[in-house]
Amino acid sequence: MRIFHIAALADWEAAQEDGAYRTSTRGMSLDEVGFIHASRADQWEGVRAAYYAGATEPLVLLEIDTDLLDIPVVEEPPGPGVDETFPHLYGELDPAAVVGVTPL
Repeated sequence: MRIFHIAALADWEAAQEDGAYRTSTRGMSLDEVGFIHASRADQWEGVRAAYYAGATEPLVLLEIDTDLLDIPVVEEPPGPGVDETFPHLYGELDPAAVVGVTPL
């Protein structure tokens, strides 16, 4: 399955050097949130509009092949009172699982 994550280009470049991506969402780390937010193909544009509309830094869309992950991916609501589920990655993202990077 393919899932998607919007990333700051600087965070993605650092992950490629470090060997692990640790940003959960804009301005928040994996350690702070406990998981990395992701989206299905039909969700990422809505996430971009809701959370990244005012972003001034360069952004990229990471396409992640879940078959290449060695961490749990759990479909769950992003917060209380939300019915829609999103894929959440419980652990560091190995850059080798990213099969596509598209500038946004």
